[in-house]
Amino acid sequence: MKEGQGSHPLGLSGTRGEKDALERHTKSPSALDRWIVRRIVAQLDRPPVAIALWNGEDIYHPDGECHGRILFRDRGALHKVAFAPELGFGDAYSAGRIDVIGDLIDVLAHCYRSADRAGTRVSKRGLLGRLPKPGSNTRTNSRKHIHHHYDLGNDFYRLWLDEGMVYTCAYYDREDASLEQAQAAKMNHVCRKLMLKPDQQVVEAGCGWGTLALFMAREYGVRVRAFNISTEQIAHARKEAVRQGLAGKVEFVQDDYRNINGEFDAFVSVGMLEHVGVDNYRALGEVIARSLKPEGLALIHSVGRNRPTPVNAWLEQRIFPGSHPPSLREMMDIFEPHNFSIIDIENLRLHYARTLKEWLERFDRAVETVRAKYDDSFVRAWRLYLAGCSAAFASNSLQLFQVVCAPAANNKVPWTRAHVYPASDTAPSTPQPPPSGD
Repeated sequence: MKEGQGSHPLGLSGTRGEKDALERHTKSPSALDRWIVRRIVAQLDRPPVAIALWNGEDIYHPDGECHGRILFRDRGALHKVAFAPELGFGDAYSAGRIDVIGDLIDVLAHCYRSADRAGTRVSKRGLLGRLPKPGSNTRTNSRKHIHHHYDLGNDFYRLWLDEGMVYTCAYYDREDASLEQAQAAKMNHVCRKLMLKPDQQVVEAGCGWGTLALFMAREYGVRVRAFNISTEQIAHARKEAVRQGLAGKVEFVQDDYRNINGEFDAFVSVGMLEHVGVDNYRALGEVIARSLKPEGLALIHSVGRNRPTPVNAWLEQRIFPGSHPPSLREMMDIFEPHNFSIIDIENLRLHYARTLKEWLERFDRAVETVRAKYDDSFVRAWRLYLAGCSAAFASNSLQLFQVVCAPAANNKVPWTRAHVYPASDTAPSTPQPPPSGD
């Protein structure tokens, strides 16, 4: 959306008043400005990244190897970061008031690793203030939050996702796998963990554009009910079901996961839990418990963390409102109240780091098309989002958990992982991860 055509899709501003303010805040750095930079450097535990101010002066330069430079282009941007590090940095970078010289993923990964080594995260508490707690995910809020991110338009996501429009972590079972091949491998990985068989009944919570549901029906011969509250995604999924001749095997339901009913051989949710909210985990567990047959299996695939930590404030307010990547301990609130047996846990964080890196590369190839439809601040915000998330997975700040569970009385569970890695498969190689910040 161009300037002057209404509210910005990310809630960012670009008013003449703000531009006038920039002119008043580009004077020579003061002692306070330098003190703020030193405080930022201390919070980040002296990262191997230089920090420069608007006059070109490096206020901080690492003693050893330097992996890039963060440039504050005006005093107001620096003070925004002082008050609210995450939100201030994200908004100022999106507006072009902060620049990163060097590889964006690499610079951010180095900063994340440096802060983690100090036993800190760049706190939501700034040097001078605190941000409000995000709202809860009621049914009404969930619809609003999903609309904010997923209803930007199918054409937008089609520019940089794979051909199947899969917007979750891929699985690189071969170093030379393309994004399309890795997404197909991920869907096979999920289906094998669920031990799907022809004519079984499967329910999917949060089906995105419907690619997994259609894959399960086409490749494994199961029948699927797939739930989603995004209007644009459901419309796309229904058209694809008709186009692929699978409308009789897959039903796409535009409704909240809490309204799932019926009995199923398998329950699957890929990439939805981040939007559910910790307060609703027990309710999700109740849905799984009432939906699974006694010998059923459930799989939840979710972004997570090593320990409970609030979501990045900028991501929560500008990109993914209402989101929360859980720790494994938090995820247990889904399973423990219903006495589920945990069958398998796997962490695919490096796969997501590479997936996001490939999305960013594709986004960059389509950047002029995106800029023409929106504006430069939208482009910069989405580049920061994709690069920042890739860096977070590469630096161990974010995890990607796949958890498989079964009703407690189900003794027909696998004894080994042979069903996940069939002997006929080529032994998986180790893909080259994106820059890790080491």
